[in-house]
Amino acid sequence: MAKKAYDAGSISVLEGLEAVRKRPAMYIGSVTRKGLNHLIYEIVDNSVDEHLAGFCDEIHVVLEKDGSAVVWDNGRGIPVDMHEKGVSAERVVFTTLHAGGKFDDSIYKTSGGLHGVGSSVVNALSTYLEIKVSRDGGVHYDKYERGIPVVELEDGLLPVISKTNKTGTWVHFLPDDTIFEKTRFKGAEVMSRLHETAYLNPKLTIFFEDRRGDTVMKEVFHEEEGLVGFLKDINKNADVLHEPVCFSGESEHITVEAAFQYTNDFHENVLGFCNNIYNTEGGTHLTGFKTVLTTVMNSYAKEIGILKEKDPNFTGADIRNGLTAVISIKHPDPIFEGQTKTKLDNQDALKAVSKVTGDELVLYFDRNLETLKTVLSNAERAANIRKKEEKVKTNLLTKQKYSFDTNGKLSNCESRNAEECEIFIVEGDSAGGSAKNARDRKYQAILPIRGKILNVEKASIDKVLANAEIKTMINAFGCGFSEGFGNDFDISKLRYDKIVIMADADVDGAHICTLLLTLFYRFMPDLIYQGHVYIAMPPLYKVVPARGEEEYLYDDAALERYKKTHKGSFQLQRYKGLGEMDAGQLWETTLNPKTRVMKRVEVEDARMASDVTEMLMGSEVAPRKQFIYENAREAELDV
Repeated sequence: MAKKAYDAGSISVLEGLEAVRKRPAMYIGSVTRKGLNHLIYEIVDNSVDEHLAGFCDEIHVVLEKDGSAVVWDNGRGIPVDMHEKGVSAERVVFTTLHAGGKFDDSIYKTSGGLHGVGSSVVNALSTYLEIKVSRDGGVHYDKYERGIPVVELEDGLLPVISKTNKTGTWVHFLPDDTIFEKTRFKGAEVMSRLHETAYLNPKLTIFFEDRRGDTVMKEVFHEEEGLVGFLKDINKNADVLHEPVCFSGESEHITVEAAFQYTNDFHENVLGFCNNIYNTEGGTHLTGFKTVLTTVMNSYAKEIGILKEKDPNFTGADIRNGLTAVISIKHPDPIFEGQTKTKLDNQDALKAVSKVTGDELVLYFDRNLETLKTVLSNAERAANIRKKEEKVKTNLLTKQKYSFDTNGKLSNCESRNAEECEIFIVEGDSAGGSAKNARDRKYQAILPIRGKILNVEKASIDKVLANAEIKTMINAFGCGFSEGFGNDFDISKLRYDKIVIMADADVDGAHICTLLLTLFYRFMPDLIYQGHVYIAMPPLYKVVPARGEEEYLYDDAALERYKKTHKGSFQLQRYKGLGEMDAGQLWETTLNPKTRVMKRVEVEDARMASDVTEMLMGSEVAPRKQFIYENAREAELDV
């Protein structure tokens, strides 16, 4: 067959919102529930921008029974007058990428909507979206289906369906089930994000309703204490060492606000926000805060004699252990990495936060000597324990250079290019043997583990480091670990781009997966935050029809769809474990990059993730039982 010519006819142009529907993950991060919830956040962020501009003090969010969501506010209302494109400005906003008021700093001095794509992206990824804009004495109406307008304009303007003396924007949308893996919003995560937004905006009130259950659940979020209230909420179950410290200031036209408090929990929890958007991976604002905090505290430590002149300084990890902090800045021109705004990249933000933090810390601690001594004593204790633990690590963790067979368990790959290498953590020797035979030896490594590893949420550091399975993984990954009083983790030394948990699709497999994720989240969190951790999705079933080709089905829902659409008889095989597959089947279903299905592990809400991990994996039984009861409908039963 002749090859098709590569010429001008080979170049495709995606018009309008086609690009969003074709590559949704570029705009909302993923098509998982995290991306689904992101649709609500995009519309809410637009309303928050109205609040920041001084025109909105109420936002309402409703989750409807049919799976749709409604967001409305009492802001000015999206402009509906004639745009230079010849149609209502509202239609330009909802159908054109990079269109909106966020590009004109005379309209919005600060904004969470960086690229002007939020409204149009939500429109493109919804089965339907309808808008009611209240302004200029009337309620103006528009509607779209999968991004396509279905309302006829009157001389280019929206029809007015009623009169009103109010202002605001009402948006109602149903996510497109042909795009998203799941279309049921996660109510707890939405509420957490809304509550977070209320803490960051003390004069804003957010009303939330979930109408999907037998009874309507309502919450009102209004937090006059702002960041101090946020801090108290985060530390509500912690043994705190002093009252919250809060400060604010402005530098280089950037407003900086921060609150911090130390606890006896001995782990660092520093959250960063820019223009009300939580920056999962931090950024320059957090770098500025952490660097100045370390410098100032070391200066005080030598000034009051806790450190002698010849003593080495406390490390940043020493000073931040037990620290809970929230850093929020308002920036007129933020630079984020990607539309989902996971990391701030402005160098002027670093300078502004450094300047305000340096000035305010000195001003506060000069007047609060007892709090200063408490913080420095905490750092001193952390440093002493760190030194002891370094000796423990020296004894417990092998100092040998990288070997091709870690403790005789790792079957490594041939390539040393980390960007193309993968390591599969496989449950059991049987499945490990099959995986070793099935893999591509050039770039796929196999690490079998025996049974369930230690629950690190309940264990002491010495027990964690003494665990053979955990030591093997730390050695294999090559980047160390970070926890407690030291920080030996270096993501640049990671030997594998993908770390894949490959456990059986049953209750025991799910438990092993949870234990591994707890280990990674508590001791090597950057593996998750930087997108290196995956969960393999081996199929549950294999169907062999009397006529036609055999298929692998990955869950019960897929089996039910197959039964409804397949005509004729078929044989059904259920895989109870990975060890039941031969090498060919395991390669085809789980290891082959061209045919496999994997889930990437992501953290949407750091505060909520930490709380849930502590609740589910910690020692307290009652909160865990309550959580299971409340989330029973989300469970995937092992039948």
